[in-house]
Amino acid sequence: MGIPGSGLAKGLAVTLRTMTKRSVTAQYPDTQPELAPRTRGVIALFEENCTVCMLCARECPDWCIYIDSHKETVPAAAPGGRERSRNVLDRFAIDFSLCMYCGICIEVCPFDALFWSPEFEYAETDILELTHERDKLRDWMWTVPAPPALDPAAEEPKEFTAARKSADKTLAARAAERPDASQGGGGADGSADPAAGPGTDPTTGPDTGSATGPGPGTDPATGPGTDQPGEGAT
Repeated sequence: MGIPGSGLAKGLAVTLRTMTKRSVTAQYPDTQPELAPRTRGVIALFEENCTVCMLCARECPDWCIYIDSHKETVPAAAPGGRERSRNVLDRFAIDFSLCMYCGICIEVCPFDALFWSPEFEYAETDILELTHERDKLRDWMWTVPAPPALDPAAEEPKEFTAARKSADKTLAARAAERPDASQGGGGADGSADPAAGPGTDPTTGPDTGSATGPGPGTDPATGPGTDQPGEGAT
């Protein structure tokens, strides 16, 4: 059991220490405040990751998220494939006059399309102007701070592991599609020698299409138009 009045003495000691310190006033807006990295300012939208799954709008306790979309048909990726449909985002707006900054929409988003931004300077003179559309939410995306560094002993994020495996499979498939250099013609990649041209034997020259040998007046030993030595000599 503590000494009676010890709590009051501790409280008075804190008060006295505070009274003796000089107060410092930040000259806002000339001096911007240093906010914590996880400050809940506004909600930013990374539009490319949004699949219009509507989870954020359904889970919002205040119903302050408005989403509109339409369906588009995606052609088949390969001949004979099946066409697919996908949702295209038309409108994504948040009414910050209703938002209570609970962060449920950010937590339930399965595709990391919503983030907290420390931006807080978005006051308006009219309450109706506090409903910000996706263009404004996208601009706030660039004020989102970078995530903190992972513990060096922590496991690699699964997104990095999946991306690396996909890249390795793609490189292996490309390497398998390349022809073997030891097969084919005289080229380095197994193709025919481009300098020889079509119908060319690299060892004998162009194929003339004749199977009878040299033409008339040609001596195989001395070349065309040359008399054999010793003939016609006197």
